[in-house]
Amino acid sequence: MQTIKRLTCFLLLFTLLTGTFCQAAQIPLQWVVGSKKEKTALPEKYIPAQVPGAVQLDVAKAEKYAPYYFDNHWKDYLWMEDMYWEYKTDFNKPALASGDRLYFFSKGIDYEFDIYLNGEKIYYQEGMFTYVSIDLTDKLADKNQLKVVIYPAPKDPTALAADRNQARESVKPAVSYGWDWHPRLVPLGIWDETYLETRKSSHISNTLFEYTLNEDLTRADLTVTLSGRELTGKNYRWKIYDPSGKEIANQTLKAEGDQFVARQTLSGIELWWPHDHGKPALYRQVLELLDNQNQVTQTITKKTGFRKVQLVMAEGTWVEPVIFPKSRSVAPIQMELNGRRIFCKGSNWVNPDIFPGIITEKTYRDLIRLGVEANFNMFRIWGGGIINKESFFEACDEMGMMVWEEFPLACNNYPGKAKYLATLKQEATSIILRLKQHPSVVMWCGGNELFNNWSMMTEQSLPLRLLNSLTLQLDPNTPFIMTSPLFGMGHGNYVFRSQSTGEEVYQLMKRAHNTAYTEFGMPSASPVDIIKSIIPENELWPPKPGTAWETHHAFKAWEGETWLMPEMLASYFGPAKNLEELVAQSNIIQAEGYKAIYEEARRQKPYCSMALNWCYNEPWPSAANNSIINYPVRPKPGYNAVKEACRPFMASARLEKFAWKEGESFTAELWMLNDVYQKSQPQKVKVYAIAGDQKIELLTWEVKSLAENTNLAGPTVRFVLPEWDVDMFTLSLEVEGKPQYNSQYQFVYRPLVIKKAQGAPTMNL
Repeated sequence: MQTIKRLTCFLLLFTLLTGTFCQAAQIPLQWVVGSKKEKTALPEKYIPAQVPGAVQLDVAKAEKYAPYYFDNHWKDYLWMEDMYWEYKTDFNKPALASGDRLYFFSKGIDYEFDIYLNGEKIYYQEGMFTYVSIDLTDKLADKNQLKVVIYPAPKDPTALAADRNQARESVKPAVSYGWDWHPRLVPLGIWDETYLETRKSSHISNTLFEYTLNEDLTRADLTVTLSGRELTGKNYRWKIYDPSGKEIANQTLKAEGDQFVARQTLSGIELWWPHDHGKPALYRQVLELLDNQNQVTQTITKKTGFRKVQLVMAEGTWVEPVIFPKSRSVAPIQMELNGRRIFCKGSNWVNPDIFPGIITEKTYRDLIRLGVEANFNMFRIWGGGIINKESFFEACDEMGMMVWEEFPLACNNYPGKAKYLATLKQEATSIILRLKQHPSVVMWCGGNELFNNWSMMTEQSLPLRLLNSLTLQLDPNTPFIMTSPLFGMGHGNYVFRSQSTGEEVYQLMKRAHNTAYTEFGMPSASPVDIIKSIIPENELWPPKPGTAWETHHAFKAWEGETWLMPEMLASYFGPAKNLEELVAQSNIIQAEGYKAIYEEARRQKPYCSMALNWCYNEPWPSAANNSIINYPVRPKPGYNAVKEACRPFMASARLEKFAWKEGESFTAELWMLNDVYQKSQPQKVKVYAIAGDQKIELLTWEVKSLAENTNLAGPTVRFVLPEWDVDMFTLSLEVEGKPQYNSQYQFVYRPLVIKKAQGAPTMNL
């Protein structure tokens, strides 16, 4: 009896919080929206609303606002965050067959809201990640009006500034309150699929597919937890298809009640792997509910991937610190999937748009595809942003992209207050139950930078204890860490050359010693045409603080001149003569800087187990930042450099510095980097210096075969730089017969004597 009670409570919670409803007849709705200062007031007028979308976009379209991304026009939208917003739709009662039910269903309303039917309040919720499902049937009239009243953006009243601190008492993503790459634009509105749907009197409302694997990962014991209405005694079929599409299981069963669990076992299973280590094998499970004549009345389909995942201590970490620790050593962060230790190469994913309501499945798939092509196998979903829509995770499952999922906490001290904890529990439960069914989700994290001195949370903070407890209870087979970074892991550096010490990324990385580099950045300017589309013509050149360049994050975004850094660029290349030249210089720095970090992180394997840059993509067009993909889906030149640096097998060079002078002794250590789980063949690497039309052979390295997943250090190239009439030169590593393993690195070259067009030459000191 106690077991039945627990199951009933769990299914009721699952029904209320996740609402993962399945096939039914959907009825689209036409919405209008209006603003008001008081909750009980009426809007002065209504305007057409796009659903899913955001109220800011509806107002901008109706009132002909200038685009928020141009100049400083995003400031024109700020008033909207403090208003109540009333969505309204009228509909006729649909013709319902005997016993059929009509539901209002939404996958996302942002952020706190009431729902009214024909003037009666029927629902309240705080939280944008919990699906809404309301049976309207017994309250319907012939003509009906549905209203969704959305409250103003949540703000902690004790916050001293209008920044991310205002988000610390809500489960709303902090990024929209302003960041060093994101303007302050706080979305409100209906942001995911929302509609009416008719369901049969007897229907399945929710399904939760789960499994356990045996020790040698060859057998899966499957369960499906079902809940619904009038299911008792109904027949249903449970069919399973293997990754090739072959039917491998077909059972007809009788429902044991309106809430119950069914079981099935599969042997000889194929495992789900990230794309660079195998096939992301997916099984298709189909549930069919049958009527008394054994006709199918409802079909539910879910794809499942089988994998075993854990975070373990990396090699060499148990001996640190050298003295006996007063608590544990560095945190476990080595990814072990299906018994194999995997070096995680990837990036930090941020919202693909400021307004999540207009993110499409195509945008998700295009970005994930580019990640796969860049040789990434992991995205860290940063805790300052949204929990992505279902189509994101479906695409990651199919393409073999691992997901590190953070809860929406970032850079704040989130309170242990009862109201906040209740909302966090509701939202986290919804998130876990939805995402745990995706094989791509390989780890949970409490949030971003919560143990730092600007957040000041600890393992004793109640929100993190709650998240730890919920993930253990609801998804015990997926690892959880409190925050990133933890002891042993690294965030930073974010520029090519330190503004405090003057050290370049080459020197900084060479002495770095981290188990995982889970954030690091390298800024560059956006393409010229993008900059011209967001900066007024009279401010385009030269870039200056105090103009639209600043609010588009070229200056004072992080420290001083970041993220454009024109003085640093001038110190290497000389002052840029125009915008095109400045952008080209910036692209070189980003490309060489990112190559240096990714490759050095890989050289530090097996102690190091991850390299994830900050960041992957942008939510809006910016003038400069650390991304490798411009908004909306446009790779920078730095993307190609990262793609090269993340190849599973490649020749690599550990470098000393970026700028060299004539007569200096150039040195570079040679390496072969191997993340492949197979023994490599012997290789011959020839090393060249290329300057203009000169190509000088420096060294030949006869490389022995490498063991699986093992790097190899080689000889050091030494070369006195001759007199060249160039300003840059290239180090080229060429693998005989295997051009796919080749690598090239660019450097600034400075001659001892600068030749002038007129007058005497001058010494370059």
